[in-house]
Amino acid sequence: MTTPTFETILYRAAERIATITLNRPDQLNTIVAPMPDEVEAAVDAAVRDPAVSVIVVRGAGRAFCAGYDFGEGFHHWDEWLTSDGQWDPGKDFMFATAMSVAPTQKFMSIWRAPKPVIAQVHGWCVGGGSDFALCADLVIASNDAVIGTPYSRMWGSYLSGMWLYRLGLTRAKEYALTGKPLTGTEAADVGLINTAVPFAELESTVHETATALARIPLSQLAAMKLIVNQAYENMGLASTQTLGPILDGLMRNTPDAHRFIELAERGGVRAAVAERDGAFGDYSQAPGDRRPDPGNVITP
Repeated sequence: MTTPTFETILYRAAERIATITLNRPDQLNTIVAPMPDEVEAAVDAAVRDPAVSVIVVRGAGRAFCAGYDFGEGFHHWDEWLTSDGQWDPGKDFMFATAMSVAPTQKFMSIWRAPKPVIAQVHGWCVGGGSDFALCADLVIASNDAVIGTPYSRMWGSYLSGMWLYRLGLTRAKEYALTGKPLTGTEAADVGLINTAVPFAELESTVHETATALARIPLSQLAAMKLIVNQAYENMGLASTQTLGPILDGLMRNTPDAHRFIELAERGGVRAAVAERDGAFGDYSQAPGDRRPDPGNVITP
């Protein structure tokens, strides 16, 4: 098959494994308008390729994904969210819930794919990046990765709902209300992800896991993925993913949220997140041992 080319991601297939790499390393792979569509297209290519049995998603550079890019006030989504320069709640909820255009549903293509998907997580995996990673079937992270939803404090709501379905009620409420992050090790300990390993072992661990899965007949993998997914669909996953993005739109347009974005536009994203997280002393405001090692870099 012809290898597709993209603007924000890289795609390759070899040894029965398709690898999708988020490729905005200088921007910590933050999500901009082309990325959800390109991820969906790459997943479709992997599903259609009879030589592929397993899909791996990862990020280039020093992060998996630092969430949605709001450095320029989120204006790259204006076509879908505004009318005459103002937020249009009608357009927003239609965009957020329509299967054909909603970013969350584009990223959910890894959930719907019949082939198993492994998320290889390192560095920052926060906000919408964490929502995406947790849609995968297996999540393997480096010990020092930081996984969290800072939007719990400002400017957002759970999108994929996977934080809720991967955690029990007690933990889900804790992280939903506080927005506090977890290291890869902590995320594995609470059952949010499957396992955490030293960064030096991350790629080999993911490759060994993918290779082992690729030895199993594809129809068997698809059947077992389908039965597990269906159980969670029956728990109301679709309705959660309808409500979450609608609430996200509302939370992006409160007076507090407008002040947050105005600060990001005026003083830069760092100033906005410093104000948001400073009192908590976490994310970018955390001490060095609570932040990802910047030397841990994935080179595609």
